Amino acid sequence: MINSTLPTYTSPTPTIRSVSTETSDTIVQPSNLESSNLDLVQSISAQKAKQQTWWAFGAAVFLVSVPVFIEAPLVRSLPLLSLGITLIWVWLSLVLMSRPSSHLWGDILLGFSWSWLAGSIYWGWLRWEPLLHLPVEAIGLPFAIVCLRRNWGKVGNFFYLGSLLGTVVTDLYFYIADLIPYWRQVVQVEPTLVAPILRSALAQVYTPWGLSWAAVLVLVLLAGGVFSLRARQTHWWAFSGAVLSTILVDSLFWLAAALA
Repeated sequence: MINSTLPTYTSPTPTIRSVSTETSDTIVQPSNLESSNLDLVQSISAQKAKQQTWWAFGAAVFLVSVPVFIEAPLVRSLPLLSLGITLIWVWLSLVLMSRPSSHLWGDILLGFSWSWLAGSIYWGWLRWEPLLHLPVEAIGLPFAIVCLRRNWGKVGNFFYLGSLLGTVVTDLYFYIADLIPYWRQVVQVEPTLVAPILRSALAQVYTPWGLSWAAVLVLVLLAGGVFSLRARQTHWWAFSGAVLSTILVDSLFWLAAALA
């Protein structure tokens, strides 16, 4: 009787194992699917971040290289209008930053607003005194420092700092090569009388002293710009774009002086 009962009792065991195995397989399959989805999301995020860094770099190059040729004639004839446009840049940047899809553009435009404000003030009313150029260009520096300490607006503020660094290096060359007297003359005479002054300034640049320091400072800008690209972060690429495009703008002004 006992022998006939035991088989009946033990027979369900394989069924239990089978159910357990099936349950285990059922649990593993969704885990693999979730892992695959997670890898896909991470890949998309990485591609988006890389695209943003390139957009920030390109925008920085554009904002340093192009607007200066628009602001320069505008501020000379209509300084108040140029100053008022700063408010438009700030308003537009805040509007863009309020939307996730355009936050990057608003961020970098806010940093550009400080450069535009400084340019409007200096070239509108103070351009006769080169010693005031750097203090005016640094007008947005306290704001940038406060924002960076609060981790806000990093792309725009790094763009502004890169642009400011480029200005510092350019002005430093003017002091080292003794070009400040020519600066004062150019901003005081009529445009028709600028060419002889520029030729005299270029003669100063073409000396061994002038060429040597030009090479040194260009290497400084190149090193700062290229090193920043290695960080592979959006705000550092904006900084790099602003620094490297300083070389482009200075080269264009040199070319214009050579052709004058």
